[in-house]
Amino acid sequence: MTIDHRLEDWRGIALNLEREVARAVIGQAQTIRLINVATFARGHVLLEGDVGVGKTTVLRAFARAIGGDFERVEGTVDLMPGDMIYHTYVDADGKPRIDPGPLLRHGERLTTFFFNEINRARPQVQSLLLRAMAERTVSAFNREFRFPHMTVFADRNKVEKEETFELASAARDRFMFELNMSKPTDRGIRRSLVFDTAYHDADLLIEQVPAAMLPWDQLNAVGALIQRQVHSSETIERYVLDLWEASEDPQRFGITLSGVDMQRLVLAGASPRGMSALMRAARVVAWMEGRDHLRPDDVLAVLPSVLGHRVFFTPIYELRRAELAPALVRQIIDRVAAP
Repeated sequence: MTIDHRLEDWRGIALNLEREVARAVIGQAQTIRLINVATFARGHVLLEGDVGVGKTTVLRAFARAIGGDFERVEGTVDLMPGDMIYHTYVDADGKPRIDPGPLLRHGERLTTFFFNEINRARPQVQSLLLRAMAERTVSAFNREFRFPHMTVFADRNKVEKEETFELASAARDRFMFELNMSKPTDRGIRRSLVFDTAYHDADLLIEQVPAAMLPWDQLNAVGALIQRQVHSSETIERYVLDLWEASEDPQRFGITLSGVDMQRLVLAGASPRGMSALMRAARVVAWMEGRDHLRPDDVLAVLPSVLGHRVFFTPIYELRRAELAPALVRQIIDRVAAP
């Protein structure tokens, strides 16, 4: 079995898109690769990181490169669900007007919906976004609005906690990846970011990314074709099922964490949706490597970003999520035997 020739052409487009975004955002190769994987796996992305590391810049660069219509919403404590659906104002003639809000104004051309500082938005707003992410539809004005090509990119500031609302587990589960974007450690890259004035103007950097590099309205079809063309062996399938069971019952695989009562740690392991997302993402990784079959490395390349936010801890340990989730995933990788 060989990769469809159409997918070979698309693979070239995908790798070129990645290179162009990496020119605008240096020192974040892993984050850029995973966002690219999510784009072709048709999954949503939640990006977390310190202030000023380039979260917004990388998401804007991808939105420009992908093409289609782009919408951005700023998460604030006073944002209400209705603000996403409609906009009311008084026109120049003094008459009240109602116009479509950010979710509706682009119709089916909406390709990228960027929710900045999502944890500042109230749970009611997050719930509305949850349906939009899951079904790519919203009901309003006695009709249903569809945006079949939409991908939600959201970012979250992990430093500030005042006037913020933690995302519910159901909302987090809708994101294919939860990525932690950290400051680059390479001294050469740090020097460029601080002293090279080319990196001081984010708008100019984004303008240098070629616009609409791919036929955005074909992404769903291409994503489905990738899933059909890249196959997994029974050995890989057994491995993935073991990984799933390890997220539910770590003790069965000899997993221990220092200072943690493992019997009281896990409230719920990864969901079926989460494991499906893992396989979709892993197939895209294999496709980007030019293969029509999965290897364990393809699964491991995306496992931390898929699994970390989908294992839910008991209340006593949930407050230590930032510390325990990555440690648990590392132990799962180390303890579950790969084929």
